[in-house]
Amino acid sequence: MTDLPLRDKRILVTHADAFMGPVLCDVLARQGATVIASTDPLLDPDAPAAAVAAAGRVDVLLANLAIAAPTTPVTEVGDDEWRATFAALVDPLPRLVRAVLPAMIERGAGKILVMGSASALRGIKRASSYSAARGAQLAYVQAVGVEVAPHNVQVNAIAQNFVDNPTYFPPEVQANPRFQERLKREVPLGRLVGAEEDAAFAAYLCSDAASCFVGQVFPVCGGWVAR
Repeated sequence: MTDLPLRDKRILVTHADAFMGPVLCDVLARQGATVIASTDPLLDPDAPAAAVAAAGRVDVLLANLAIAAPTTPVTEVGDDEWRATFAALVDPLPRLVRAVLPAMIERGAGKILVMGSASALRGIKRASSYSAARGAQLAYVQAVGVEVAPHNVQVNAIAQNFVDNPTYFPPEVQANPRFQERLKREVPLGRLVGAEEDAAFAAYLCSDAASCFVGQVFPVCGGWVAR
């Protein structure tokens, strides 16, 4: 019988129709997980708790949160953009965690994985609001990770960029010769990280085999942050 490392795991995936959601759901299911795919935008303050309650038992929370990244010059970033970016990317995260953690702590087992962005690890022009929100995600993961580790709950994040996904690198962007030149210039790997490559790593972090990582942020970006 083929090994299914996520057999018997119930995994809640948020924003399942965006960013890495579709490929994550597919890869997790192929590895044996029962995937609960939530497509709620989670903007309502009560929506994250409702999504967790509707899911039933959650062994793994995979917080996949995404919006189209603003590209506003820093001097033109207004309060509305700032608040909207944090409302979409940051505010749902502690609400999800507050909803899912008590049962994990009671069971003495669980995992939370955030699909974040490497834009928080290296400066990008015209991305101040987006990078700040993604940075808040990663700081939150690090703090919560060390707090709940004694309960055998592991909280970690993937900080990605230049990963094939329809939200940030749709086909029309990838087909642009200028983008292909940028890949060769900025990404040591010389190509986008494959969607399934990224999802396979996420699946590993959701598995029992990955139980020694505490508040870790893993860059998955083809070496972009190392340049």
